[in-house]
Amino acid sequence: MGELRFDGKVAIVTGAGGGLGRSHALLLASRGAKVVVNDLGGSFKGEGSSQNAADKVVDEIQSAGGEAVANYDSVEFGEKIAKTAMDAYGRVDIVINNAGILRDVSFHKMSQTDWDLIYKVHVLGSFSVTHAVWPVMREQGFGRVIMTASAAGIYGNFGQANYSMAKLGLVGLANTLAIEGARRNIHVNTIAPIAGSRMTETILPPDLLAALQPEYVSSLVAVLCHEDCEENGGLFEVGGGFYSKLRFERTKGKMFRLGREVSVEDVSESMDRITSFKNSTHPHDVMSSMQPIMSNVEAGPSKGGNKYIDVDQALGYEYPEMKSSYDERDLALYALGVGAATDPNDDNDLQLVYELHSEGMKALPTFGVIPALNSVMKMAQEGIQAPGLNFGLDRLLHGEQKTTLLRPLPSKAKLTNKARVKEIYDKGKNALVVTEIITYDEHGEVLVENEMTALIRGAGGWGGDRGPSGEKHVPPEREPDQVVEEHIPANQALLYRLSGDWNPLHADPSMAQAFGFDKPILHGLCTYGFAGRHVVQSFAKDQDPRYFKSIEVRFADSVYPGETLVTEMWKESNTRVLFRCKVKERDSIVISNAVLEFYEEIPQPIKRKPKKAAPTAEVADTEASKESDEFTSWDVFVGIRDYVERHPELVDKIGFVFLFELTDPHSSWTIDVKNGKGVVGEGTIGKIDCTLTLKDEDFLAMTRGEADPMKLFTTGKLKIAGNVMASQKLEFLQNIDPEEAKQAVNRARAAGQSASAPVSKAPPKEAHAEAIFSNLEKRLQEKGYSGEKGRLLFQITDTEQSWVVELDGKTSSVIRGTTSDAETTLSLEDEDLTALAR
Repeated sequence: MGELRFDGKVAIVTGAGGGLGRSHALLLASRGAKVVVNDLGGSFKGEGSSQNAADKVVDEIQSAGGEAVANYDSVEFGEKIAKTAMDAYGRVDIVINNAGILRDVSFHKMSQTDWDLIYKVHVLGSFSVTHAVWPVMREQGFGRVIMTASAAGIYGNFGQANYSMAKLGLVGLANTLAIEGARRNIHVNTIAPIAGSRMTETILPPDLLAALQPEYVSSLVAVLCHEDCEENGGLFEVGGGFYSKLRFERTKGKMFRLGREVSVEDVSESMDRITSFKNSTHPHDVMSSMQPIMSNVEAGPSKGGNKYIDVDQALGYEYPEMKSSYDERDLALYALGVGAATDPNDDNDLQLVYELHSEGMKALPTFGVIPALNSVMKMAQEGIQAPGLNFGLDRLLHGEQKTTLLRPLPSKAKLTNKARVKEIYDKGKNALVVTEIITYDEHGEVLVENEMTALIRGAGGWGGDRGPSGEKHVPPEREPDQVVEEHIPANQALLYRLSGDWNPLHADPSMAQAFGFDKPILHGLCTYGFAGRHVVQSFAKDQDPRYFKSIEVRFADSVYPGETLVTEMWKESNTRVLFRCKVKERDSIVISNAVLEFYEEIPQPIKRKPKKAAPTAEVADTEASKESDEFTSWDVFVGIRDYVERHPELVDKIGFVFLFELTDPHSSWTIDVKNGKGVVGEGTIGKIDCTLTLKDEDFLAMTRGEADPMKLFTTGKLKIAGNVMASQKLEFLQNIDPEEAKQAVNRARAAGQSASAPVSKAPPKEAHAEAIFSNLEKRLQEKGYSGEKGRLLFQITDTEQSWVVELDGKTSSVIRGTTSDAETTLSLEDEDLTALAR
């Protein structure tokens, strides 16, 4: 990088007779700027005046071969200071609002004069000088303005209420001017410096003053004032060799849906969440500040709740995906756990437990509940719970269960389980929470659908949706068509536990007694498996479990091992059987409102086409020419490119560069309507003003008018970074004629471009990972490492490179490659690694 120069630029520095202002003025002048040295020449308390301070600095600049003129006006009269600059040099490029005074006194002793003088110099003065030169900067299309705040304004400081007010006020002024001036290339930033000056020499010890050289601050000021600097609206702490940028941080907070009464107690009980920065955000403008409220309005009226269940938070919540798998051994253990194969010579039952059966092993269909239940249990063990569900296991009862198979279960599978809170009902005293768990096979096809209904004791009564009313699946008033009695062995609960049931209530006598039972009880889903097996054996065609479609039950009472289960069944049709289960010894109904349905024909496995080799470019182009009329994102940007090329006047009207980052699948597109005649191309092209990130399908829905951009933004599906206000300028895209866009796409395809071809290719990005890890290795060898020991694996996803970092004192090392025993794995792109390293 060459020397940063300010040749031809004119700078106004207020309060430049000493301290920071003098340092700023001397540095800018030494690098070619023409400087207006403003200083009233009074004391640090704002008393008196003198021309000596300003004249002395002007002499220093001129003696060093620079150009400068003095101005002795108070900053309250900014137009006079601006006139000095315009009369001497004919323009103003830089304003550094540095002038300041102190009137330190505790608030209860503070006078109106103490307050007014601070306001006039710091706030009114900065306004007056900046306001006077603003038209000049707008006209010339360039300006750099620095506001000088203070740590006292950011954090507060005893005895400086007036000073703190003024300094934080300058931050707000600068933030707004940064927005208003951006279009005209006027950048406004704020520094919060600490340095030796007339104001600090009386309150800081000599050794600290010696370290706080003003020159440290001036270096940052010069960078922010340079024409190449893109920073705008920033707040920087600087001094004593330390440089940093500040931003606002906000807790995730607590949201109460509109229409719901929010009591003092509701807020009081939520204070931990309201004040916790564990999950925080960093709003950077008014729109992002308003986003939670806008989302709340968009969400509509509250659905209610109480201290146990917040319906607004919980309803619709999607749990993290849970991976699982099973094989023939798991199927056999489950079948044995629900009473199958008590007669080893029963060939139908043998198929449920024997993987080498001559006709192949068959899965007991109620096993379809096991992957779902085990996923729920695993999340419970890991402390994963839907927000808004604030009850313990002591209130929870498994009320109802429904399992549906889309096709027969294979003998082994790798699964993905996706769960969400589907329904919440207020049943008066109690509440029902319905959790839907969809289980997918390794190809992403739905295999099993489960609905678990939990009854939450004492959690109802908020006046919410009561859900479906009346009884369902009620048996007819006649004798059952089939009855199956089966003794439950005394060790059945222990056998069923091998399928993933870790609840001690089903195994530990002392735990069972603590919960009010004489002895351990049978898991409700074990009874569920017994009942499903009874119905399949009684009514499935050829007793073949592959005809099974679904089962739905309501749990009414517990079953003890050693009791006799009686399943009564009523056939409604060839595909539908109602049933209920009782315990013979107690004549107690344990499963009610139950139904099992069959398929007319056994669903066939999904046939998959074998993977083909990638087509040649010639074939790909031929196939691309046969594509349907449905537009892809590529087509959309071809249409936009055509429109921009035919309307070069957009550059003057819009003046921004937009980057669209699309995901699922990933692609990047730049719309430059700021430079030259405008460019539309793939990848990142030039300096981006505004970045919009959203899914490819949401982008296409938005272009078709099927998705509202504001709704996508407020719900977090559309993320906007950079100059958020610039995104409003994208309204020009609505002027594109769809027919003209289609014609442009057809021309592009006719010219030999396919839907996978780029509109225009951005240059490849340089990879930095190798250099970063090489420097890290060198640093570890030279300086060693004194922190905790560990092994980290860095996976650079876009370049498919890996590095292992071994942290172990003086023997720490960096090795290119991978490992299977890393304590921590970090996967990121080269660009993100570079940003992290910087």
